[in-house]
Amino acid sequence: MAENILIISQTFDNNLKFTSIYKHFRLYSKLLVYLQKVSSMDEYLDIIAPYNLWDGNKLPVGFTREVYTGQLMKYTGNRLVKVLTGQRRVGKSYIMRQTAMELLKKGVKAENTLFINRELSVFDFIQSARDIDRLIAAYRKKLKPKGRIYVFIDEVQEINEWERAVNSMSQDYTAETEVFISGSNSRLLSGELATLLSGRYVEFPVFPLSFDEYCNVYSLAHDRNAFLRFIKDSGLPELINLPDDEVKQRYVAGLRDSIMLKDIVKRYAIKDIGLLETLFAYLVNNASNMISITGIVNFIKNRGNKSTYDTVAAYILYLQEAFLVHKSERYNIAGKELLAGNFKLYINDQAYHNYLFSTVRYGKGYILENIVYMELLRKGYSINTGVIKGCEVDFIARKSRRTVYVQVAYVIGDDQTAQREYKSLEQVKSEGDKYLISMDDDILPTRNGIRHLRAWEFSKEL
Repeated sequence: MAENILIISQTFDNNLKFTSIYKHFRLYSKLLVYLQKVSSMDEYLDIIAPYNLWDGNKLPVGFTREVYTGQLMKYTGNRLVKVLTGQRRVGKSYIMRQTAMELLKKGVKAENTLFINRELSVFDFIQSARDIDRLIAAYRKKLKPKGRIYVFIDEVQEINEWERAVNSMSQDYTAETEVFISGSNSRLLSGELATLLSGRYVEFPVFPLSFDEYCNVYSLAHDRNAFLRFIKDSGLPELINLPDDEVKQRYVAGLRDSIMLKDIVKRYAIKDIGLLETLFAYLVNNASNMISITGIVNFIKNRGNKSTYDTVAAYILYLQEAFLVHKSERYNIAGKELLAGNFKLYINDQAYHNYLFSTVRYGKGYILENIVYMELLRKGYSINTGVIKGCEVDFIARKSRRTVYVQVAYVIGDDQTAQREYKSLEQVKSEGDKYLISMDDDILPTRNGIRHLRAWEFSKEL
């Protein structure tokens, strides 16, 4: 940069002709833009101050989600990048603020924290990795934090080549920096640039409220009545602050549209938005059902629309990447192999059915199965749908060395239903815990190693 300034200075000092001066005009313009950006970062610091903890500012932290803050705090004090992933509006921003407050309780100074939230328009000036570097430099110069600083970047995927800045901060041995980032796309750490962070990060998937969290927020006993309320309501955190079903319905519809537009349509330049909406509605109303891409294509064609196998497959993948749905592939328990073709999809929260498609006929057993799936996912299990001797086991869930086999029935009711539900699990001869989960008040006796659990108590066994 000093060399560029010298060139421009010589150009004017030597009284060169206008044509010679013009040759350096573009260089001069670039220099001015650079100097303007550097000087403006100080101004931006004043603008973003209300969104930071400096000068005694208080930031909204909501209800504490100890499951996540506890995990995050265990990983502090090192150079690992902490990555929070999950659907928009599930509480990632609040969890990062709660983590910052925990750090302050442990003696970290407020001026040693910096929040960047790319979901807010006030942070639109952060467009690239270079902008992050400039802001960090201006922040260090103005606030003069001593020791390690903690940088929190929300919706980091909105910043071009963010990996370069994050990698540089986390690995720079001349300035201690601990980085926390969040993103609303599962491909956040799968791009080419993300290889820069390989082995240098730890991921924390964030989900809507669990039943336990829901009870804690509303101060409810962990019983059947509370679980029925949870089934009817949802785990989306923001719904707690909304007064009635009409307002909640509008919120959920707006959330769906926002996720689709920002995380799918914009990212992948989707042209047929109507097809995407139709597909999402189909998946919500067939959650927990065995489906196939060919069957979906035929369904769309029967409605008078056109689509292809590849398009539907791609759109489903986009919905998965945005955390709106989760896939469970079939697994041959005897043959120990995945099966191609049919599969199941589960929605990230029952709110999408309850508030958007409540008039569609949908068995309570399907919602219960969806809730059980999400609880297994929260606990860190990888999940498949089991197939054995013509029977289906709802879930084969694995974590570390533990395998859990789960069958879900809304109500056992009679001997015939019990016989059917127990039969699938009785076919499984592999080692592992076997559970039959239902909403029955009475606990059924253990049968051939299969334990009956009431739905509101299932989480304790995981």
